[in-house]
Amino acid sequence: MNGVHDLGGTDGLGPVQVEDREPVWHSDWEKAAFAMFPANFLKGHFNLDEFRHGIEQMHPAEYLLSPYYEHWIHTVEDHVVAAGVVDAEELEARTQHYLKNPDEPLPDRRDPEQVALFEQVMRAGGSARRESGRDPRFAIGDRVRVADDSPLGHTRRARYVRGKTGVIDLAHGTFIYPDSAANGLGEDPQHVYTVRFDAAQLWGEEAADPNATVTFDVWEPYIEKA
Repeated sequence: MNGVHDLGGTDGLGPVQVEDREPVWHSDWEKAAFAMFPANFLKGHFNLDEFRHGIEQMHPAEYLLSPYYEHWIHTVEDHVVAAGVVDAEELEARTQHYLKNPDEPLPDRRDPEQVALFEQVMRAGGSARRESGRDPRFAIGDRVRVADDSPLGHTRRARYVRGKTGVIDLAHGTFIYPDSAANGLGEDPQHVYTVRFDAAQLWGEEAADPNATVTFDVWEPYIEKA
């Protein structure tokens, strides 16, 4: 992603406000928004990377001015409409209905099989690790540089590490490649490495904390030998 949705290292947005004893949910609607992800993910309406890419389709002003779980609702709406699960006109009609009748109870639908599947996934986890016949091109201790181009579509290669040089600290094996999975090109498993950057490499000598480092997980296509 190359739009405002990639906020890492961006200036001018003010400090991060950390609430004292912040609640898990600020409103009941956030619980519903959270539940929409596993319900639709388990039914195959989107994968994790498509879910993230859907958020990146939001208008920049709307994205910056809306709370976190509104971003989730936006991408769920887009995907279920695209999958033909919900008709866009029906969705708009129901939205207007509840805006006019905010105290009316929501439909009560229960799906014990889906709940059981969700509980199973929550306990066991849903790893993105995938087997691959690819041999790793890099090893722990290698100095690598993150490619500095601007890819179209979804990517997990944040702007603030592009063009920067670091050292591989860990090699994790092969995992689903987000740049492929989010853009409709399949899982395409790629090797993942943890790269350690000097803070000064990322932020400059004047802004960086002395002796600080930042670690960032990269997929193999993101990097080249330095």
